[in-house]
Amino acid sequence: MNTIPTRLLFIFLLNLIFFSGFAQKEIYELRIYKMKTAEQIKATDNYLENAYLPALHRIGIKQIGVFKPISNDTAALKEIIVIVPYISLDVWHRTSSVLASDQVYTDNAKAFTDPDTNSYPYLRMESVLMEAFPDQMKLIPTTLKMTPGAVYELRSYESPSEELHRVKVDMFNDGGEITLFRRLDFQSVFYADVINGSHMPNLVYMVVFENAAAREAHWKAFGDSKEWKTISTDPKYRNKISVSHIDSILMNRTSYSDL
Repeated sequence: MNTIPTRLLFIFLLNLIFFSGFAQKEIYELRIYKMKTAEQIKATDNYLENAYLPALHRIGIKQIGVFKPISNDTAALKEIIVIVPYISLDVWHRTSSVLASDQVYTDNAKAFTDPDTNSYPYLRMESVLMEAFPDQMKLIPTTLKMTPGAVYELRSYESPSEELHRVKVDMFNDGGEITLFRRLDFQSVFYADVINGSHMPNLVYMVVFENAAAREAHWKAFGDSKEWKTISTDPKYRNKISVSHIDSILMNRTSYSDL
């Protein structure tokens, strides 16, 4: 099969959507691969580095993040976390069929997508779709010099109702929480509203720190700031009840991550 026209058409679609202004806020797919063994981690790393990311790069999708939780070292269930940015839901929807027509991808991915039944490369893969916040509509790669000690923090805030979730999202945007992050020089990669996933309603964002000490200092400055004290006590944001569960995953980037 001649796959070049398919890929060219897809890239044309990407450019058409981008330059026509059809899409404002980016769409992010958060993939979480769950594994138990070192062999599974190696197989998933190999697939992502040598098949999946190169295939997405060939069709013009860049700035893909691949991370491993710091807790992997001691956790029974290991994870590899992938962030892929799309300029629209339509592009996300079409990507799987475009990859299926890419012979280089299908050849390189075969050991992962159709493995021997005695050596499955992962246990489960969770996929979450998210839409960027109005106050940061595009993914922003960190400007920090990446060192082995750099810490990526993926945070998610679950709310007990849709209305309280809307209030919490407004707190980030109209309420000025994102503005405060910028003033304090948080390296914020993205902020997003979960539009499809197993934990909803929910919002997710990612920030980066040069090291663990820098993370501690930034969060202390945030908590001590006049702006946060004002935002967090504003009755309209109902801060004490707008979030029912918070997850914070501290991660390191993989050597082949774009971010």
